[in-house]
Amino acid sequence: MCGRFTLTSNLDELQGRFGFLSEFTDHEPRYNIAPTQPVLTVTNDGHRRGELMRWGLVPFWAKDLKVGTRIINAVGETASAKPAFRAAFKKRRCLVLANGFYEWRKEGKLKIPTYIYPRNGDPMAFAGLWETWQSPEGQVIRSCTIITTVANPFIQPGHHRMPVILSGETQALWLDPLTEDREILEPLLIPAPADLLTSHPVSDTVNSARNSGPGCILPLTGHPTDGRLFP
Repeated sequence: MCGRFTLTSNLDELQGRFGFLSEFTDHEPRYNIAPTQPVLTVTNDGHRRGELMRWGLVPFWAKDLKVGTRIINAVGETASAKPAFRAAFKKRRCLVLANGFYEWRKEGKLKIPTYIYPRNGDPMAFAGLWETWQSPEGQVIRSCTIITTVANPFIQPGHHRMPVILSGETQALWLDPLTEDREILEPLLIPAPADLLTSHPVSDTVNSARNSGPGCILPLTGHPTDGRLFP
């Protein structure tokens, strides 16, 4: 699954890599993004557009926003058929931009948070779905979910799921507004190559979403930092 992540690249780098237009300029590095917070997405209505959406998908038929707190992830193997995701899978796909994400590794009775990120330091794009929801008072909310898949061999020792990380080649197809065939889209939702990622343990300050500074991703002193997720 994916329950916390980072987005630390500047807006110019993100726009250059993912080719989107953006109407906002107040983007700042974020080191501990949590559910219900705004996340940077890329959609395609004929032009790629960067947009902040609430993390935690709220289906259009939901009675209130609380539903979204339970839908931060969608299972890639079933997303095209589930009522909460079926329409979005065909019509409303997005990229959720990130530099890394967190998993928690067990050491005895302790859980050590581990920061996982690309070896080359580049930002990455998670496969996502989005929806528009309107409250009874007329408030319009756009929200999204991150799609997960089975873990690759790098992640498997600690967790059986991981976010779908789309390659540069698959991002365009995932965003293509004319593509709706699940037989074309579902094969994109596969684990990233194991050698794409590296990791290091970090402080448990990341356990609280109130902590969001660069210290969240600093290597934890006294623990292995050789790139193995579960030493």
